[in-house]
Amino acid sequence: MKILVIGSTGRVGLFLTQKLLQENHTVVGTSRHGDRLFESSNYSQINLDLLRSLEEIKNEIPNDIEAIYFVSGSRGKNLLQVDLDGAIKTMRVAEELGIKRYIMLSTIFSLAPEKWNEIPNLRDYYLAKFYADQWLMENTELDYTILQPGHLKEVKATGKISVNVSDLGDNAIEDVAETLMELLDKESTFQKVIPIHDGETPIKEAISFL
Repeated sequence: MKILVIGSTGRVGLFLTQKLLQENHTVVGTSRHGDRLFESSNYSQINLDLLRSLEEIKNEIPNDIEAIYFVSGSRGKNLLQVDLDGAIKTMRVAEELGIKRYIMLSTIFSLAPEKWNEIPNLRDYYLAKFYADQWLMENTELDYTILQPGHLKEVKATGKISVNVSDLGDNAIEDVAETLMELLDKESTFQKVIPIHDGETPIKEAISFL
């Protein structure tokens, strides 16, 4: 499958791109810097600036993309234009280009405002993710999946998660990337929101139960 990873230079994006390439997918990564991330012959890179217009973003994306991962984020520096509006522009582009599969990396409780007080000092981030996720669910006809991990931790991956959790937990970054990859072609996860954190079930098995 030919896959666009928006945010391939990020902490999750790097692991995700690497794993997709290892599975022999063709990956188009995005970066606003010139350095090529991977030397694989199945990898190419485009300069995608989410602050650009819808038409400019559309013109950068190859026409033969079959799936999009949105794992980009401003890390709090430009939440409205990147995490919210930038994400929505890529959803609209996906529909215009006929790309049905769209996988969004979000965050735990993004769609549960009543729980935001459990995560202090991140209200603006949660507002951006809430409205981006809502747009994906309510204003598109994409085959979406929204993955909601808890706190991302730079710790050793375990290869195990819990799904459909209702409490705040931690996630190894590489395990989040592995979970995203497993979602790619699983029709049972289409039109679903999946909250996760570290757990005891192997990732492939956890996803197969959805």
